[in-house]
Amino acid sequence: MACMLRKIATPFPGLWVFLMVFSSLAQTGLLRYDDLLPDDSKDNITIFTRILDRLLDGYDNRLRPGLGESVTEVKTNIYVTSFGPVSDTDMEYTVDVFFRQSWRDERLKFQGPMQVLALNNLLASKIWTPDTFFHNGKKSVAHNMTTPNKLLRLVDNGTLLYTMRLTIHAECPMHLEDFPMDAHACPLKFGSYAYTNSEVVYIWTNGVDNSVSVAEDGSRLNQYDLLGHAIGTEVISSSTGEYIVMTTYFHLKRKIGYFVIQTYLPCIMTVILSQVSFWLNRESVPARTVFGVTTVLTMTTLSISARNSLPKVAYATAMDWFMAVCYAFVFSALIEFATVNYFTKRSWAWDGKKAMEAQELRRRESAPLSKKANNTFNIVGTTYAINIAKDPGLSTISKSAAAPAKMPKLEERIIESKKTYNSVSKVDKMSRIIFPVLFAIFNLVYWATYVNREPIIKGSNPKK
Repeated sequence: MACMLRKIATPFPGLWVFLMVFSSLAQTGLLRYDDLLPDDSKDNITIFTRILDRLLDGYDNRLRPGLGESVTEVKTNIYVTSFGPVSDTDMEYTVDVFFRQSWRDERLKFQGPMQVLALNNLLASKIWTPDTFFHNGKKSVAHNMTTPNKLLRLVDNGTLLYTMRLTIHAECPMHLEDFPMDAHACPLKFGSYAYTNSEVVYIWTNGVDNSVSVAEDGSRLNQYDLLGHAIGTEVISSSTGEYIVMTTYFHLKRKIGYFVIQTYLPCIMTVILSQVSFWLNRESVPARTVFGVTTVLTMTTLSISARNSLPKVAYATAMDWFMAVCYAFVFSALIEFATVNYFTKRSWAWDGKKAMEAQELRRRESAPLSKKANNTFNIVGTTYAINIAKDPGLSTISKSAAAPAKMPKLEERIIESKKTYNSVSKVDKMSRIIFPVLFAIFNLVYWATYVNREPIIKGSNPKK
């Protein structure tokens, strides 16, 4: 540049001296180029355009800030705009957040009329940004409509604020032993993918109390209540080193109303319906058979439909225990009817034997009576012919007339023997009391155990 100035100022020695002084002042910073610009070129757009060009000139976005000198601190906080839905079958949940990160890069210091520059998201690709990823994320989406939903601000001391809108599908391990009176802690874990804790560390911007917030109308849950959240920090070790992991646990409590209407009440009504058969006559075989078989099939259908909305876990849930007990009551009612029906058939055979014996006795008693009537008739004829005027015929006739008086007593004995045909079984009488009492006791114990106790949220104690 000095050679060029010498060539230009050779015809004018004074001009050459002026240019040399101007060049030295500009290099020392005592004289800025902006001071020599015309008024129309001193607007903020032109100034910051030149500032950004100067900042990015020679900037290497492949190197983190403070490389080889200090650890880069990345401050983070999260604002949850919507939470849900939660999938029980896939054990995952969806959350829509504004994910904010802030760090300091000494290479981006500047001086200008403004302290904070609100920049376009295109600049984010030209500077270094943290390589944050979500450890338990199955799928994360950065919104790009109508433009990429990203915010980048640069402070004059080199501090950057980088915010983006994300929709995250994350894993939520669930322990369903208490289903549907269960509670869960769904984690959201994130950290650096490549930088260990000796290079990049993450810290919460506002501490562990205020760094994660949820919008008041942000819950999109139909089957759960969002009780709150707990945040913390963990350190995980791998073959490549130790890494800082930021954790947030969202506490969820399931609403039981849907399952009471769809499962519990139908099961209770089915058990009560199965116990109605105890009040039917034991000879009503078709009716009691319909009651027993129908209730068993209904319980089987309810059990299958309740399991369709759950993952295929290897252990029994609280609903499984309830339905198993209800199924046992329904099946026991069917077995009770089979037992009563078996002894009722033996009673029929015994009553039939009694009836046959009564008929045989009637036949034997009626035979001498008819014989006596015939002898009397012959005697009457003979006496009439012999013209016996005595009264023995009258006594004989009176005896034969008195003989049919024994018939009603015999029929009474037959009817009396058949009265046991319609008697109520002792097993039915006991079942009318034992079955409802046992079922009521079971319900009291079941609901007192699961409803009144505090929800146990497993895995919800992050390290501070």
